Amino acid sequence: MAAPPGDARANVGADRRDWVGPVLLAGPAADSVIAAIRELNAGVEIVDRGSYLRVLCPRRCRVTRAALERHRGGPFKLPVDLESVMSSFKGRLSMSEEEACWDA
Repeated sequence: MAAPPGDARANVGADRRDWVGPVLLAGPAADSVIAAIRELNAGVEIVDRGSYLRVLCPRRCRVTRAALERHRGGPFKLPVDLESVMSSFKGRLSMSEEEACWDA
């Protein structure tokens, strides 16, 4: 069933099947993660579902601890702090203490 016109789901169609990224619980921490992802990736799209935000990047989405700390304004521990706001994700996730990457 297709999403009704104007529905946010209409923006995530077949041409986005190979897009990847996290699903974040809405709030200040998610805003910092999104800002860091936007800094490091081209073509980022956000689908706002109210209580959560789906972040989508074409083929690869990367975020570093340094970018997360810049946008948070303080320490950000990977993977613990990201896992606390990430309810799900799309793609293959690899994570270290320095970066997280989602790949198609």
